[in-house]
Amino acid sequence: MTDASDSRRTQADSAYSWARLALSLLLSTIGGVGMWSVVVALPAVQEAYGVTRGDASLPYASTMIGFGLAGIVLGRLADRFGIMLPIIVGTLLLGSGFALASQATTAWQFTLAQGLAIGAGSSATFGPLLAHVSLWFARSRGIAIAIIASGNYLAGAIWPPIVQYFLDRNGLEATYLGIGAFCVASMLPLSMLLRRPAPVSAASSLDNSSSSSRSYQAFGISGGALQGLLIIAGLACCVAMSMPQVHLIAYCSDLGYGPARGAQMLSLMLACGIASRLVFGVISDRIGGLRTLLLASSLQGVALLMFLPFDGLVSLYLISALFGLFQGGIVPAYAIIVREYFPAREAGVRVSAVITATLFGMALGGWMTGVIFDFAGSYKIAFGNGILWNLLNVSIAAWLLKRTLARPLVGEGKLARP
Repeated sequence: MTDASDSRRTQADSAYSWARLALSLLLSTIGGVGMWSVVVALPAVQEAYGVTRGDASLPYASTMIGFGLAGIVLGRLADRFGIMLPIIVGTLLLGSGFALASQATTAWQFTLAQGLAIGAGSSATFGPLLAHVSLWFARSRGIAIAIIASGNYLAGAIWPPIVQYFLDRNGLEATYLGIGAFCVASMLPLSMLLRRPAPVSAASSLDNSSSSSRSYQAFGISGGALQGLLIIAGLACCVAMSMPQVHLIAYCSDLGYGPARGAQMLSLMLACGIASRLVFGVISDRIGGLRTLLLASSLQGVALLMFLPFDGLVSLYLISALFGLFQGGIVPAYAIIVREYFPAREAGVRVSAVITATLFGMALGGWMTGVIFDFAGSYKIAFGNGILWNLLNVSIAAWLLKRTLARPLVGEGKLARP
């Protein structure tokens, strides 16, 4: 290959950029099993170890905490050495984690395997990959980020019925062993195709833009303060988001519909979330990440409210679909905001930090909902708790948007162009 053709392949928004996006999406979909297998297994874990609903929710919380903390470390690793190394590390963690969890004899052993290995390994295929993809696009960054962020939901749409099928027929141990083996066999070869570094020209030109490294001044606050507010908002929105995503299967079991129905609803919710993320990706390219965050978060609150009066089988299918359609654009919006207001060279760490906050929110919300259920004996109060957390997220997004509107000299929501 000539130098000229090699240069064309590594330009932002090139055909090669889209090919890498497709490969990254595939890796994200496979690696995302680490987040969703534990959700499907929640009733089986409760039964196998004889624990309460709150204690059975701890493996999920542990997974999200491990996912978040490891995401920051692997994001920094990606900033320094490229994305291939973090993917390899994550793959090995996933394989070993599923193997260890399958052999756990106590709930705490299972919880530790989920957090220290499965959650940590799965994180490589979300935040670090998302930041990596953002460096390969400029004009189409919003839709590209939405596509790669959809890998997490595509995993959620594909994996729950598969995991439930094997749990019903083979049990927890065999199912987890099989998942771990599949991850290693598929992800290691795919990771080798990501050797090529991101286009330096695109990253450099974005960093040299007058709006890229100083645009947080649009809010009249420091960059650290903006990062902090995004972290709080991310935590709050995902405490709210976790209630239906983590406990839907258990909720359906309690209502007498069975875990299989719950797994179908979860898959429907996340399949609709894929469509939502793509639509909101297009929207974010037009109105910016902050307005997209406010819109999607407000719609998520509406969907949560609908869970309170309706618990019929058909109603739950419809509300699950609406919830997926309404909230799918929230997490990608944070990554877009970070890329709009901070330098490209900091993308891996800053995006991963905000993503970590959203995962901590999922962990906190998943555990909190189980505790509330054990205390109240139903999920009604838990839904109300999620609505209050969602209001906090909407308030932060609205306040930030108001600050930009009050300071018109610095444009909000405009991507720097190379």
